[in-house]
Amino acid sequence: MRWVVALFLVLLVCGLAAVPHSHVEASDEFFSDVTARAGIHWRHVSGESSERYLIETMGGGVAFLDFDQDGLEDLFFVTGGETPASKGSTPPRNALYRNLGNGKFEDVTDRSGLARIPFYGMGVAAADFDNDGYPDLFVTGYPSCALLHNNRDGTFTDVTQKAGVQNAGRWAASAAWFDYDHDGRLDLFVANYAKFSYEGGPHCDYRGERTYCAQVSYTGERLTLYHNNGDGSFTDVTREAGLSELIGRGLGVVTVDVNDDGWPDVFVARDASPNLLLINQHNGRFKDVALNAEVALNMDGNARAGMGVDAGDVNGDERPDFIVTDFNDEQHALFVNAGSILYREWTRESGLAAVTRFFVGWGVHFIDFDNDGNLDLVLVNGHVNQVIEKTRLDVTYREPPLLMANNGKGVFHNVVEQAGSVFHNRYLGRGLAVGDYDNDGGVDVVFTCLNDAPVLLHNNVGRLKPWIGVRLEGTKSNRDAIGAKLTLTVGTKTSVRWITGGASYLSSHDSRVAFGVGRDAAGPTRLEIRWPNGDVQTVNGLKLNQYQRIVE
Repeated sequence: MRWVVALFLVLLVCGLAAVPHSHVEASDEFFSDVTARAGIHWRHVSGESSERYLIETMGGGVAFLDFDQDGLEDLFFVTGGETPASKGSTPPRNALYRNLGNGKFEDVTDRSGLARIPFYGMGVAAADFDNDGYPDLFVTGYPSCALLHNNRDGTFTDVTQKAGVQNAGRWAASAAWFDYDHDGRLDLFVANYAKFSYEGGPHCDYRGERTYCAQVSYTGERLTLYHNNGDGSFTDVTREAGLSELIGRGLGVVTVDVNDDGWPDVFVARDASPNLLLINQHNGRFKDVALNAEVALNMDGNARAGMGVDAGDVNGDERPDFIVTDFNDEQHALFVNAGSILYREWTRESGLAAVTRFFVGWGVHFIDFDNDGNLDLVLVNGHVNQVIEKTRLDVTYREPPLLMANNGKGVFHNVVEQAGSVFHNRYLGRGLAVGDYDNDGGVDVVFTCLNDAPVLLHNNVGRLKPWIGVRLEGTKSNRDAIGAKLTLTVGTKTSVRWITGGASYLSSHDSRVAFGVGRDAAGPTRLEIRWPNGDVQTVNGLKLNQYQRIVE
């Protein structure tokens, strides 16, 4: 159904217009490290031990979310935890930071009830699973997961048992919320990694020094799909959905409508296992077409070590493309949509091959950091092998993040000289999330580091060009509008964005969309929204340089 409504321009309480940014110092850098200034002091703990359990190398996740619905994006960090060989005097803790609106965050973890979970933590997926207007948290890990319901008073309650989403006995990595059956409720997709146990696992060493075993030493695990029953409970429908036989080492997941039929599909990045491209069959089932779509393997027919994944239109053809971060010597892969569920690898032509060849990539996201209308790339790297520098002269253990600018045709160049000091430093980067924490239209970035403090990056340049911000609110569709397709026309330029589920690695993102409109800002605006349930709504007269709430 196509219908036109007049936009009711209402700024949310506490303001969706740009927050005054007097707290941000003038800078020639595209991004500034504001972690300490923001008051973020949490550190990730991997539980690193002499046993060298592989799980110690893989976490942790981070989420941008507005948990108290005051119009400001807050932050939630997931720690790893302890292993049987790494018990400490002080148990590791997660962290919830409330955005105070002045460039600073307050640690509200203790009163939130989120400090500790009874398993080894990996990642987080934030979304409003019960459509009550407040985001909830699903935390992944081993040997269980947790669903934490937002009580709307700054606290969360563990409802895992009632919901039936324990994912018991599995090592869960990334997860994604999406409405795969169009019933208006968010379902849950979990990418599980490998068969794992603290007892009797593989042992590896390098010249007598204990080291982490390669991922191929671990048997892959099956996926999990939970259907939302609408009463606070979920049903495991993995087998009914045709997914139970797709065994492999899943790490990253993103949901997006690949073939533009109005139904959400799923891309799973897998580690030394073929990637999956799961096409929604409209009947509760999915079909893996990754091999025929040419995204499962590299050009030599081998599976890469895929970690993070995101979807977005990099070349302006209004179709979703995919970026997958991989291991050193494999290159982070870019797959460009060629139509009819067919992709062409564009890694070399895009410029990514030469830049990423020696890096191990994790979190990744398409981001129009300079609001010129083109989706750029930000990603973090970091090795897993502590002895790598003893075996290679061209690969390091700690590695720099990358900011790659897009020329609008899917060709990227490394802007390290202007990106900021962080991009000259080296980290053990893992989870990465994007969100506009000060509502100035410049999308900011946060990433976690193994056994270290996270890094919060303020975008200094996005606000310098015109932008249009949108926050969707579903009524018949899920409240977060996950699965919506947005087509914005400003003057002569058309841009397409999707509100995806999952994306990056172990992390969750600001669900609002900021369109950079660049030189076309003077033209008339028209936004077409295809809601997750298929209805189409058209909005005219959007205002520049502020976020606007649009209700289905």
